[in-house]
Amino acid sequence: MRAVAAALIAVAALASSADAQFQQRRGGGRFGRGMASISNPDYDGAFMFCRIMFRNASDGDGGGWSVDWPRADENLSFRLSELTRTGVSHTATGEWNHVVIPLTDTARLSHCPFIMMTEPGGTYFDAAEAAALRTYLDKGGFLWADDFWGDYAFEHWINELRKALPSADYPLTDMPLEHPIFHVLYDVKELAQIPSINFWYGTGGGTSERGRDSATPHFRAVSNRDGRVLVVMTHNTDFGDAFEREGDSREYFERFAGAGYAFGINTLLYSMTH
Repeated sequence: MRAVAAALIAVAALASSADAQFQQRRGGGRFGRGMASISNPDYDGAFMFCRIMFRNASDGDGGGWSVDWPRADENLSFRLSELTRTGVSHTATGEWNHVVIPLTDTARLSHCPFIMMTEPGGTYFDAAEAAALRTYLDKGGFLWADDFWGDYAFEHWINELRKALPSADYPLTDMPLEHPIFHVLYDVKELAQIPSINFWYGTGGGTSERGRDSATPHFRAVSNRDGRVLVVMTHNTDFGDAFEREGDSREYFERFAGAGYAFGINTLLYSMTH
């Protein structure tokens, strides 16, 4: 497994810059790009990556739901099929199926053992979305929130998440490296800080996108009263870029893809077995 993971091959092309992503922060109120053109495949019984579409709050801090989409979704699906025996949904021509849905699409949401949100520091949930998220998670669902940087983005996200999962019933904790999620298939021994590829090149190898405000990566969880993990949050790090950008640069790939996929595959397997 480790030999296969170390030999992953480059596949894609460079996309938007980090500057463009930061210019999108602190704004919104709409679902953002691509919603009208999305055509989701039908559920076929196999694993399908589920990305949550959400509106950005006017006072939020994030580039929107579509950051890293669709290549991160496709590449992580491919690696899950390659590195495990999980049945992963694909088309007749070999393309990996994935869906983008709002939380209120409960019919599709019910087929997702795992959902992901990127740049959740900009999120806005209304009452219907918060209720749908709580119902989904209480029934056994699992959310991974990734790629938000600094204290402001974290506090904004937690305020929105608490609309669905109030702190009295759903405690927030840091995840120590002894937690089973770090050892499902791969033995993860550090909390990796993964920057966007453009930030990394633009700073000559820097990893903290907000300087001192994001110097330490945090892996946190929200659980229910029985201790079941409902939400995993990777804060001050960007696993989505490790997936999306795996083929853009051999140097970036060798530095970050191994750590990215080790935790990513572990998280998918954990979500479907716990």
